[in-house]
Amino acid sequence: MSARHDWHTLSAAEAASTLDVTPEFGLAAEDADARLARFGPNRLAEAPPRPAWRKFLDQFRNLLIVVLLFAAALAWAVGDLKDTIVIVVVVLLNATLGFHQEHRAERTIAALKGMLAAQARVRRGGQPVDVDATTLVPGDIVLLEAGDRVPADGRILVAHALEIDEATLTGESHPVAKIAAPLDAPELPLGDRVNMLYMNTVVTRGRAEMLVSATGMSTETGQLAGMIATAPQSPTPLQRQLDVLGKKLATIAGAVVLLILVLDTARGLPWTQAALTGVALAVAAIPEGLPAVVTVTLAIGMWRMAQNRAILRKLSAVEALGSTTVICSDKTGTLTLNQMTARAGWFAGRRFEASGEGYTLAGDITGHEREALRPLLLPMALCTDSRVHEGRLVGDPTEGALWVLACKGGLDCTGEQAHAPRIAEIPFDSAHKFMATFHHAGDSVVMLIKGAPDVLLARSSCWLGEDGDRPLDDVARGRIRDENEGLAGAALRVLAVAQRAIPATDFDPAGDLWQWAENWTFLGLAGLMDPPRPEAADAIRRCHEAGIRVKMITGDHRITAAAIGRELGLDGEVTDGAALDALDDAALVQRIEAIDIFARVSPAHKVRIVAALKARGHVVAMTGDGVNDAPALKAADIGIAMGRTGTAVTREAATMVLTDDNFATIERAVEEGRVIYDNIVKFVRFQLSTNIGAILTVLAATLAGLPTPFSAIQLLWINIIMDGPPAMTLGLEPARSGIMRVPPRPPGAAILSLPRLFRLALYGATMMAGTLWLFHEGLASHDHRYALTLAFTTFVLFQFFNVFNARSEFGTAFNRQFLANGQLWLVLAGVLALQVLVVNWPPAQRIFGTTALHWQDWLRAALIASSVLFLDEARKLALRLVWRG
Repeated sequence: MSARHDWHTLSAAEAASTLDVTPEFGLAAEDADARLARFGPNRLAEAPPRPAWRKFLDQFRNLLIVVLLFAAALAWAVGDLKDTIVIVVVVLLNATLGFHQEHRAERTIAALKGMLAAQARVRRGGQPVDVDATTLVPGDIVLLEAGDRVPADGRILVAHALEIDEATLTGESHPVAKIAAPLDAPELPLGDRVNMLYMNTVVTRGRAEMLVSATGMSTETGQLAGMIATAPQSPTPLQRQLDVLGKKLATIAGAVVLLILVLDTARGLPWTQAALTGVALAVAAIPEGLPAVVTVTLAIGMWRMAQNRAILRKLSAVEALGSTTVICSDKTGTLTLNQMTARAGWFAGRRFEASGEGYTLAGDITGHEREALRPLLLPMALCTDSRVHEGRLVGDPTEGALWVLACKGGLDCTGEQAHAPRIAEIPFDSAHKFMATFHHAGDSVVMLIKGAPDVLLARSSCWLGEDGDRPLDDVARGRIRDENEGLAGAALRVLAVAQRAIPATDFDPAGDLWQWAENWTFLGLAGLMDPPRPEAADAIRRCHEAGIRVKMITGDHRITAAAIGRELGLDGEVTDGAALDALDDAALVQRIEAIDIFARVSPAHKVRIVAALKARGHVVAMTGDGVNDAPALKAADIGIAMGRTGTAVTREAATMVLTDDNFATIERAVEEGRVIYDNIVKFVRFQLSTNIGAILTVLAATLAGLPTPFSAIQLLWINIIMDGPPAMTLGLEPARSGIMRVPPRPPGAAILSLPRLFRLALYGATMMAGTLWLFHEGLASHDHRYALTLAFTTFVLFQFFNVFNARSEFGTAFNRQFLANGQLWLVLAGVLALQVLVVNWPPAQRIFGTTALHWQDWLRAALIASSVLFLDEARKLALRLVWRG
């Protein structure tokens, strides 16, 4: 019975009858227990966590790791225990690093569960009792007051001046007035079902009795939890490219190893020697240090972003930010302040404007003398249950905005309340749509009213002009209606204020206050809105300059969304949830590029929008702060949550959290992401040129009939120790000029394009030629151990010079930034010192199979190794001369 989706169309009596409950009595204890056994506890389902051992084993489901393990097994089979141990240690270190990242699994469902109300006040057996919220069942009668969190979904039976903050569920920027009457339209959007309450929303005003219609996973929040749990998570562009790269390298390694085995067998060499050559080639082909270098570089980027108020929860998100092509931003609290602000108004026949944003008192009123505005502003200071203290709202956002407007107009609101305390009131109720308070004013009592303009206008008989009260004739009423429509057309929420003077001798605070609810003097209008963040428009402009589209997604009405969007510089089409429902997925994919503003959308709509953009080939970042944003945040390539105003579930679903809730921080994070990707490309080029050089060297030696010039352990040393630290320092390179004035790289752009691969092959061929030349000379003049050490050292020195090729792909390496990266120079000095240690220290000689070299050998190796830099400089110079010609 709780599966109905049209509770809002039923009357209170029909809803209670459907659930077989009498509201005045509630459920009997035994009935509640039976329903609890039937429907289950009012909590969200949690998937059992994967055991740690399975997470660890998953780290070995990688083709490169499989190739390395095969190499280790082959080495063990031929009795090479030393290489076996070293390879296994390297694999375990990489697996441990990946396991550490995996172990920080998302806790989204747990965060949702933690948001639930711990206790609920219900009527059972005719008596109000407090029960554990998890024991609520369909049919329970829940009693709610201001400040309570709604513990389940339900139909309102009784509502007294009830307003609910639904921002975290629907995106509404202000509390929603609720009623108990049935609604006619069955297919109303969630935000328009004003006789329904939903789990995790908050009562901001009034009180209510609610009939529970859904609990646990059947609630709207439960459905969101299900969407979050099943939302697809796609790998980032870098992850996809590295995966493709790994498969290519593994394929190349397999082909080359097979070729070597065939050649060695054909030459009649022992299979053990052929196997050892195959192990060396497999190690040469796999960039063992690449995962660690990528991880450390991303971690450095994560730290730098944290200094700029962007906290990354996943390392992969650092790079993905740099390839973002579309940012889908929630409006409320992200592009706007989520603080209602009075922006304009009308009084005594004239418009006025108010500056400043939010609940700070900074700002002014223009268009009227401040002293003349006192009659308009006094009801805003006195007819209120809210206030603003030190920039923090206490109470209702709308009343807070009017309080701030009164303060900007020069009123001491706290002093005014002390001078004229409230002696009676008519509380606000959505049925009559106004609030009135009564205060002593000399020999009279003044009644101050604020509420809906049409209601106040209908109950007024005159209006306050520049020269005092005037009759409210048809001309004046038409003028006020035009002003109201003008303010509403600017996407402002319009409130009106009025007053009435009552002789003190006629007023009884305990009497019938409604007798004074007519013949008011209409004072004026105030237009409120949740304003855009001051820096948001500039950030959007910079995103557009960088080739990044920004799309605003909100639960607010279309007119409000369009007005805010235009202020922010979003000039594309505007659509709403109803229009999206009329489009199938294919049609939405076709139209998605032209639409910049999406209004009145549901969580499911947001996921569809993200999916449509991804289908168009976009890398999508999605921002938000409410529970309603969480599924889309998880479905996007980059989910960005607000740290201050965001809910716990949103922060857990996101990959990045903004600690300042500032959209402009995203733009800075995107720039950092682009810098990091540039630097990742630099060290990928650096490391892969090493691997290509090693493969070519081993392969050429075999074809030339020479012994293998490196052992497997020497190649591991090169890939992890001699390449790793310099590659990490490449991750600290500064940004290139104009990085945010070019479009994002295409999502499918490969790290290894054909021209880039050709250049890497040239570097590798240079390393091969120089290394084998000295290796051949060493074999001719000395023993095999000496030749092996000379070749090993020469190849290491090639990396010393090759790092400068990686720093500058097109321009000369000897530029103004040649000495800028101090960490690089420090690491290069350390690399040289370690190589000297490996060559000359006896314990290291035994491990690596090296012998001491003469200083002339070092000089000769350095001169040969420098050729990789100077030959590339000659190539780039020739290209520049051709371009100039």
